[in-house]
Amino acid sequence: MPGHGSGAHFSERTQKAMQTQSADAACYSLRAASPALGRFLGLLGIAVFFGLANLAAAEPATPLSPTLGVVPQPTGNGSERAVFAGGCFWGVQAVFQHTLGVTRAVSGYAGGTKASPSYEQVSSGRTGHAESVEITFDPNQISFRRLLRIYFSVAHDPTQLNRQDPDEGTQYRSEIFATSDAQRREAEATIGELDRAHVFPRPIVTKVEPLQAFYPAEPYHQNYATLHPDSLYIAVYDLPKIVNLKKLYPESYRAQAVLVDAGQQ
Repeated sequence: MPGHGSGAHFSERTQKAMQTQSADAACYSLRAASPALGRFLGLLGIAVFFGLANLAAAEPATPLSPTLGVVPQPTGNGSERAVFAGGCFWGVQAVFQHTLGVTRAVSGYAGGTKASPSYEQVSSGRTGHAESVEITFDPNQISFRRLLRIYFSVAHDPTQLNRQDPDEGTQYRSEIFATSDAQRREAEATIGELDRAHVFPRPIVTKVEPLQAFYPAEPYHQNYATLHPDSLYIAVYDLPKIVNLKKLYPESYRAQAVLVDAGQQ
């Protein structure tokens, strides 16, 4: 993050956390922790990424049975979009940046009423937006159904209502913003299949709504997990997701993340 560890940005994030009187205060402190404070866990996170330790249990994944819902062969022309919300967008973006067939994954905001909101406005919980990731993918390489399986089993826990791990609030909700009627039907069918199979210990709370608008987040949020692996938050909550992607979907994993060009958001 630009300013991560610098006086300007760290002061801004720290001041905001101090002004917040809800449980989100602890979340802001953790997400804004300086590299110096998080270096030890950051190194452990890097070790996990290279298979030298096992912190994946810190962010458990849920394997889906290969027989649960037939994953169609990728078909289609050109590119398609999918927009997923599942907690902090840093980790969700990182998962799909390491997914074969995804050509672009942008952190941003969807589902709210205010046009072009800022991070601070969304974080207040008053705009109705969710931290989201816009995924551009090649349907010849990966299907929307495959993306859904990764979303539900690796990217987040779809049974947590209006929160994800330490992050609380409607801005961290689980939601799929369908870009077409076909996507809406596919998402609803997948949720039904997973619930009927009792894949998760609790019912899925993921909402499915048509996408109205997607607003890219500020440049310092893009590629955050890749650029800041020594961050305390990234080491604990996000690097294990990439490990789980490689473990559960080796055929869909790529080691080199597809990064966002800040000038082309």
